[in-house]
Amino acid sequence: MAEHVQPRHQLATSGPFRKIATGIALFLLICVIAVIGYVAAGWKLEDSIYMVIITIFGVGYGEVQPVQSPGLRALTIMVIIAGYGAVIYTVGGFMQMLIDGELNKALGARKMTREIDSLHGHTIICGLGRMGTILARDLHAVGKPFVVIDCDDARLEAAEQQGYLVIKGDAIEEHILEQAGIRRAAVLATVLSEDATNVFITITARELNSEVLIIARGENPRTEKKLLGCGANRVVLPTAIGATKVAQLIIRPTAENLLEQMTSHGNLNEDLDNIGLKFDELEVAVGSPLCNKSLSSIEVRSNHGFLIVGIRSPGGTTTLNPSPDKSLSPGDVVIVLGHRDDIPQLAERFAAKPRVSTYRGAAIES
Repeated sequence: MAEHVQPRHQLATSGPFRKIATGIALFLLICVIAVIGYVAAGWKLEDSIYMVIITIFGVGYGEVQPVQSPGLRALTIMVIIAGYGAVIYTVGGFMQMLIDGELNKALGARKMTREIDSLHGHTIICGLGRMGTILARDLHAVGKPFVVIDCDDARLEAAEQQGYLVIKGDAIEEHILEQAGIRRAAVLATVLSEDATNVFITITARELNSEVLIIARGENPRTEKKLLGCGANRVVLPTAIGATKVAQLIIRPTAENLLEQMTSHGNLNEDLDNIGLKFDELEVAVGSPLCNKSLSSIEVRSNHGFLIVGIRSPGGTTTLNPSPDKSLSPGDVVIVLGHRDDIPQLAERFAAKPRVSTYRGAAIES
């Protein structure tokens, strides 16, 4: 990841494109040298340019002046040979471009660039390893917009075939993150296997966007503190998560098997719905009757209960298993697990209460 590489969505400067550019440059250089040679022999500038053109392209209109001296004849022979060579070399580049499909790749790259530039509130995935591939697959399945950054051509080619937006490059570099739209992104997930690289990406991303949510992967538990100190909002430790999963399978295998069956299809809400439950987020609106009230004041008149899993404040702090005495403020997001028939009733209490005014004795809601 340390070496500098060009982004995949830019036009390549190697292969057919380089051959075409080299051929055109050689052709122009030959023309300039030939014109200078004829002018040095005493020809007018316009006659020299005309002579070079009809000589290279073999039009056959005849010389504008007699070519009698050995020097002029040698110059004319050089113009014919070198000029034809440059033209053939350039045409060969065009043919290779068409055969290899480089033109289609260039058009597709430009289209991808436009799509990336149009994204707002998207996710940037740094790294297409095992973890990044699964993350990209799940985001794609739910229609969440994202851009993938990686250096491996094979991985990026496979990602493009899946319809992902990709950039080839090192996410440590500021211009790579800029091309991925870091200033417009809502989330950046750096899931590379090297902790040091994740730290550098976190630092760079935080400098470019102070509001983006950064989720970083950490292999070593001691790296978690460093990642958080560098600007990461959350740190995921795959090894710790895997060990906890194994422990739960040993301690409570039946419950874990049930949870695994529910979440194996990738949509937890649909699976909860099958057993009559719903997992939702409810925001306390300005003017809601719940403003400045405690959690214990939330009531739903039904035979079912609900569980308040946590509260996220407007500043981004999340409190899990909050106390019933916790006071609610406008902008707080309450994470609730409850019966699907209760959630709509509960959502009404979080909404702003309509203002009631009177006009000539009649009550009007606004």
